[in-house]
Amino acid sequence: MSTKPDWPAGVGRIILDEIDSTNAEAARRAPKLTIPTWILAHRQTKGRGRRGRPWADPAGNFSASLLMFPEEPLDRVAQNSFVVALALYHALRDVAPSEGYALKWPNDVLLNGTKIAGILLETSGSTAKVDWLVIGTGVNLAHAPEIADLEARATVPSCLEAQLGLRPAPEALLAALAHHFEELRATYLQRGFEAIRAQWLALAANLGGIVTARTMREDITGSFEDLDQEGNLILRTAKGRVAITAADIFF
Repeated sequence: MSTKPDWPAGVGRIILDEIDSTNAEAARRAPKLTIPTWILAHRQTKGRGRRGRPWADPAGNFSASLLMFPEEPLDRVAQNSFVVALALYHALRDVAPSEGYALKWPNDVLLNGTKIAGILLETSGSTAKVDWLVIGTGVNLAHAPEIADLEARATVPSCLEAQLGLRPAPEALLAALAHHFEELRATYLQRGFEAIRAQWLALAANLGGIVTARTMREDITGSFEDLDQEGNLILRTAKGRVAITAADIFF
């Protein structure tokens, strides 16, 4: 009987003890790489999250970035964040089983209502085509940020060890993540975003509940109704349905 190899074929893997940022390292290596490649660092010294926020990453947590060269149009490239989120959900269930995982729009993974993981996409290219895409993933395996360091109303952070008493090895999580991503990416390319959207919605946190979307200009509060075909969050507000393209979400 055949068994799954420990690493997907045709995908590179680089493991580092310490780096400033795995996303930054992926960008530096992009001109010389030709295949999708995961870069794992056991510690980041200058990790970052959305909107340039610092991402605390002490030794013992998980930090990895996937460098890839997508062929899809620019307006679809960001949909890969949903592919990675689904892959990370399944990978976490593989290495740290729990029924408490959920996905939070646009790019977080929750465990028992606390934030344990985030995803950051960065691209380089023209308005016509992306030269490369980097998808960074950070998971709180052993440590979580101090609540005092977060903005008001942010989702409370936690870590796998505190929630489940488990601390999987970063290499084991990386292997599971890489395999699930390849499978889900194939689904996305063959069947389109709708197949990914349906799976994501089935795992979405607070679907049907009241949320506030904080954009760069305003706060919009409404019922989390749907995810549209582009990946925008659909809220039902007092003024009708509103599509949110980018925002911080507060429950």
